[in-house]
Amino acid sequence: MKIGKITSVNFNQFRVKISSEIRGNSVNVAGAVYYFGNIGSYLKTTNSVGEQLICEVVSIFDSDMKIGSAAFDIDSNRELLLKPVGTITRTGKFTLGVGIFPGIYSEVGIVTFEDMELILQTSKDKDLCSNIHQSFYLGESKNLINYPIDISINSFFNIHSAVLGNSGSGKSNTIAHIIQDIHKKKDNSAIGSRILIFDVNGEYKNAFTGHDKCPNLKVRVLKPNINGIEDGFEPFYLPHFLMNIDEWSAFLMATDATQRPFWDKVLQESYKFYMISTREGEERQKFINYLRFKVCNLVHMLLGQGDTDTAIVTAAKNVIYGITELIELDEHLKQACEDGGMYAELQELYNNCSVAYGNNNDRLKEAVDAVRENIDYDSVQEVISMRASSEQYFDYRFLKQAANLTLLEEDARGNRRVREYTSTMMTRLDFFLDNPDCDFMRKRPAQTTNIEQYLEWLWETNKVVPSQTNMVIIDTSELSKDALETLTSVTSRLNFSSRKKLNGAARRERPIHLVLDEAHRYIKKNSKYLLRENIFEQIAREGRKFALYLLISSQRPSELSETVLSQCSNFIIHRIQNEIDMKYVYAILPYFSDDFANKIKQSVPGEALIFGNCVSMPLHVRIKRAFPEPNSENCKIHEEWFKSYTPPQLEVPIVVEKVNE
Repeated sequence: MKIGKITSVNFNQFRVKISSEIRGNSVNVAGAVYYFGNIGSYLKTTNSVGEQLICEVVSIFDSDMKIGSAAFDIDSNRELLLKPVGTITRTGKFTLGVGIFPGIYSEVGIVTFEDMELILQTSKDKDLCSNIHQSFYLGESKNLINYPIDISINSFFNIHSAVLGNSGSGKSNTIAHIIQDIHKKKDNSAIGSRILIFDVNGEYKNAFTGHDKCPNLKVRVLKPNINGIEDGFEPFYLPHFLMNIDEWSAFLMATDATQRPFWDKVLQESYKFYMISTREGEERQKFINYLRFKVCNLVHMLLGQGDTDTAIVTAAKNVIYGITELIELDEHLKQACEDGGMYAELQELYNNCSVAYGNNNDRLKEAVDAVRENIDYDSVQEVISMRASSEQYFDYRFLKQAANLTLLEEDARGNRRVREYTSTMMTRLDFFLDNPDCDFMRKRPAQTTNIEQYLEWLWETNKVVPSQTNMVIIDTSELSKDALETLTSVTSRLNFSSRKKLNGAARRERPIHLVLDEAHRYIKKNSKYLLRENIFEQIAREGRKFALYLLISSQRPSELSETVLSQCSNFIIHRIQNEIDMKYVYAILPYFSDDFANKIKQSVPGEALIFGNCVSMPLHVRIKRAFPEPNSENCKIHEEWFKSYTPPQLEVPIVVEKVNE
């Protein structure tokens, strides 16, 4: 239906005069009501080659309005300003932008629902419609009132996406609704989906558990540092032995120059201590033999320093006593060293650390030589060349012994300042060993000793297929900043490492989507985060090849890593009022305009602009409310201030006075 004609054509704007026959701001076409008199609504015109140009209303005014006249005169000459958005070619394909502009007096008509289906390319594969759910309902268009916006699952989830907006603008609701809508389809079982949510604010449990709204979604809700099942949460573990040297260095705040090489030695020595404690027979003896070699080597270095006998013997006595203490800290380690003869040799060396009139008379040297005769140097070389990988299990309790042994070794070499250089790292090690915040890193799921076993526990893939987990929610709301960065980074890296081992078609099977809530807290755009190269930047660059995708949610896009955000191809942008964040969004979206910026600033909670691969042109949408909603509702201050409050009844102790007889 035609509503007017173009009276002026500019490069980025068309002026349209509404036909005097049109009354009001809506028209009825084949029983459907279309509104054109609101800002943001769509209209169309035609150019000289028969292409249809889709335009958006940006201004409405009355060209004959006179001072003192009525505010609305049905006989006045109403006019519109249109902004061209895109073109429907003669082949029926929609593209953004305009190549050939319309001529003056070209007719302007209504964009119908059928046109929108063509524009948004929502047609589905008819061969798959009977058994595969291909799209999800996002919400209602703000541009074409009453028009439902469906988004292709494939175009939204086959690339990294971002949901941005101020606090309270509706980000959590958007993510929850999308996942709910996909998994509500009773006739389309989505058992192949795998979604991992890092729930920084503890919001998503409410949306996905405790109801039967999503019959095809099996959810695990995990939480660090809890004992057993608490309020529907299972304990979450991130075993320390799965962390690589980069992650350890970041967590311990180790510097590259001194502390990182030092810690690398500590990890290797921890593994060897663990092998002594747990192995039997010849394998155990091989590692005891290595420890025997280490002790003799340390004492031999002290003997060769050329100091006085008193200084040498004192230093050697401290080293031997220190190693003996390390062994005695663990009952199994001590027993193994006693059985292997190592403990008795340490006692003999210690007894020969004596001085008479300033001389040791080579007693310590002879004792060391006697111990060295028992060393099998072939097995020593075998253990030295044996390097534990980042996923080989060892008991975290040996980290302290290994660190102290490495310090003793550096002392024996004359590196007197190594304790000063590593003091910060050793303090962080004590934090890891003793602090309750790191309890989830010190424990492990039963029978878990490598990455694959850990991921089987996380996704429960060792169970029967119908009961496999589709969604894992990790509630990190009570973690400290450094523990949060470690948890999110290591968990993501383990999933990425597993995906990278797949070949051929297996890379595209069972995809994983990481939902990064409050992503600016652990995907920063500078080096302020602990990890020098954030794993999320690597996933952003390479994850698509291995079917590992990011869904980023953030209220501060200006603080996000530019690398990560630049790799996102779909954007759902809620209200953003901070000018710095707006400029950042403006910079990453090349087709972003001032009109879009104004819409974002003026959006009410629940409204958003959609850009990217999932839509053929930017859309202003009122997102449907999730049901149930995430636990992100604002506090109702007036209700809380004035509601009645009954204090808990305290038990008053009964005081019995003793009566004097």
